[in-house]
Amino acid sequence: MFSYVIIRSPYREEEIDSERLRQILSKVKSGEVVVDDAVAQLIDLPYEEMGFAKIDHHRELRCGFPEVVFGPGKTAEQVAAIVQKLASTSDRVLVTKVEQDCFDAVRQLVPEASYHPVARVIAIDRAKEAPSRPGVMVVCGGTADIPIAEEAAVTAEVMGNVVERSYDVGVAGVHRLLSHLPKLRQAKVVVVVAGMEGALPSVVGGLVAAPVIAVPTSVGYGASFGGLTALLAMLNSCAAGVSVVNIDNGFGAGYLAALINR
Repeated sequence: MFSYVIIRSPYREEEIDSERLRQILSKVKSGEVVVDDAVAQLIDLPYEEMGFAKIDHHRELRCGFPEVVFGPGKTAEQVAAIVQKLASTSDRVLVTKVEQDCFDAVRQLVPEASYHPVARVIAIDRAKEAPSRPGVMVVCGGTADIPIAEEAAVTAEVMGNVVERSYDVGVAGVHRLLSHLPKLRQAKVVVVVAGMEGALPSVVGGLVAAPVIAVPTSVGYGASFGGLTALLAMLNSCAAGVSVVNIDNGFGAGYLAALINR
């Protein structure tokens, strides 16, 4: 005797990408795939066990974007193997904070991957032809903050957004920022990246109506304490509408900006 469990999804039916399931069931129906092979493929739908990693193939169904790979702590071979698995079921794959050697390993398995050396991001985007949403702007205080700003910008772009950039506009020469004020005020969400004393997000927050996502960086002299000074300054911002992510977390800021812009 068989028993059945009905799971009711919190997502609307049209939001669930059931294409892979439909393909498997169609092949079973046509006789191309036997039942045991179909079961083996369906086992991977919740997650795929790799021993050193569990690939969450359902992340996009739950969160709207596939699982993103955090590179540090993984070998180049591990990163490449994970990317290959993700790319087999997802049109977009993102790996953060990795060096050229990781990209070289990934490219051997997934030749279409691209590397953004300033952002230290590996990206696969098979949906480039899909319309992108304007509305995201990324600003940074100094040239030394650009790598984290680019991590945010590339993340938002891979998630389907058009990103405006304005770099090296810190408060030491605030007139540089003010020259970009028209673009800032057109943005629907602004990511502001700064190290040192971390004052830039408060200034931007006082000039725009859009949400501001502040990103402290580890850039600065000794008393910046590796970004802690900027983090605390941003958390204590007197400007309304400023939220803060962790130190050097450009990815988190870009991801959040994409969700807000959606």
